[in-house]
Amino acid sequence: MTSPPSLDELERAAAEHDLEIVGQLLDASNAVFFARLGPIPVAYKPVRGERPLWDFPTGCLAHRERASYLLDRAGGFGVVPPTILLDGPLGTGVAQWWITDPDDLLATDDGDTTDDGGETNDGETNDDETNDGDDLEVEGFEDEEEVDSSLFAFLPPKARAPGWLPVFAGELPDGRPVVFAHADSPELRRVAVFDAIVNNSDRKGSHVRRSPTGHLWGIDHGVTLHTDPKLRTVLWGWAGDPLPETDLAAVAAVRAALDAADLHGELGELLTAAEIDALTARVDHLLATGLHPLPAPGWPAVPWPVL
Repeated sequence: MTSPPSLDELERAAAEHDLEIVGQLLDASNAVFFARLGPIPVAYKPVRGERPLWDFPTGCLAHRERASYLLDRAGGFGVVPPTILLDGPLGTGVAQWWITDPDDLLATDDGDTTDDGGETNDGETNDDETNDGDDLEVEGFEDEEEVDSSLFAFLPPKARAPGWLPVFAGELPDGRPVVFAHADSPELRRVAVFDAIVNNSDRKGSHVRRSPTGHLWGIDHGVTLHTDPKLRTVLWGWAGDPLPETDLAAVAAVRAALDAADLHGELGELLTAAEIDALTARVDHLLATGLHPLPAPGWPAVPWPVL
């Protein structure tokens, strides 16, 4: 299945089929399994496999993943893949549509399932268009299966880089200076706006993936929706800039949905009242300022590792 199922289709599959675990993602921070709900491939994340987090002492990651999907759907962002809660073989957890071709995952030579929902990206960076110096080769980046090199790049300092927005400057392990940048694209910007709403504390480069149809998705929204400002992301290139009208309309749609009984009731089963109040305040602030947020003081602005 290369196109996303509707929420109804995913819920119907969960009602009609037992979740079948196919393999475990061995490099994931928490327990994540590649599984199937009938014909639909999913990532299954049981609550019992979550590691405790000192700064997220209440609730669970699965509830935040589901709440993030509900907010994505309310605003029509199209960032979060269809996501449901269910009782699986390892207990209650979240099941999220697997965005890439599962046949690619299962066709590995050694049979191990170690990817975390992303597809191998064979795209090339447009070096002729993005810098006027020598190509900057970063060991492990161009061949990194989890990172789309058309969305993220390491550039030489002071390079001409049309189409790229710098995030921070640093050094490679060999001491060479480098600038980390992301693409200046509307679809990636939409992810940044959504992250501001859900207060995403872990937007790494590998958490943005393309499906086989080319649609850009965001995954791993377990550390979101905290009461404190915890936005930590690699997508700071638009910080302080005006929000595009289309994205501002999506924020307004979320605000309207928060006043509706259906969404408020669903969120009430997943989040605390204080978390819902903080969510509403973030949305109101975005609408009042019409600007992308700036990094909050006293909290790391960028996740590590960035990719």
